[in-house]
Amino acid sequence: MQITDVLNTSINWDDIPITKNSGETGNTYQRTVELGNVRLRIVEYSPGYKADHWCCRGHVIHLLEGEMVFELKDGVLIVLKRGMTWCMSDNSQNPHRSFTKTGAVLFIVD
Repeated sequence: MQITDVLNTSINWDDIPITKNSGETGNTYQRTVELGNVRLRIVEYSPGYKADHWCCRGHVIHLLEGEMVFELKDGVLIVLKRGMTWCMSDNSQNPHRSFTKTGAVLFIVD
């Protein structure tokens, strides 16, 4: 990862507005900050959330609360529990989508 055009910055997440997005089922509530070529997000997923799309973008994901499952297009499942981190690169050949039964809160860098 090459981080460019980011000044020395601190973020008070309480000052960042929340946006709501709907999945195939459930919703996300996210705070997003874009700095240079980096996007930082804290995303809360409702119980029963399932993404409505496949994602090819690379991420570094840290699970703050709950449990989240990432499904790769080839059928592989990655299960994250509280305190775990998952890193993946851009991949248009084997994209991923997410779902959670219990709900989850993630910190995402991409």
